[in-house]
Formats: sequence, C-alpha cells, structure tokens
Amino acid sequence: MNLKSFQTMDPHLLVGLINTELRNQAESLEDLVKTHGIEEEALVLRLAEAGYVYQSGQNQFR
Repeated sequence: MNLKSFQTMDPHLLVGLINTELRNQAESLEDLVKTHGIEEEALVLRLAEAGYVYQSGQNQFR
C-alpha cells in the first residue's frame, strides 16, 4: 500500500487504510510511518483535522 500521498486522500478513506495497516502489518504508529517513509506528525495532524485521534492502547485511530 502506498501511503505517501496521504495528504491528498479523503481523510475518511485514509483512516480506514491506516487502521487496516495498523491491524494487519504494523505493531505501532511509529512502525507504520517508518515502514512507509511518512512523517508521523503530518499524518496525525491530517487525521485530527477530520476528528480522528490515535489510540495507542488499541493501535488505531478513532
């Protein structure tokens, strides 16, 4: 999955893609951003703009 264009994706579609990746491939948000070479702060901000917040205990955005 190519997440490098996350800043232009619909945030509601993006959260589904990110949560799927977190569930199936990544042990943490840090692992996900490292694997895909994207900036964690920018991803978190993009999803926060749509009302999503990362929940580390569940390893997903809600």
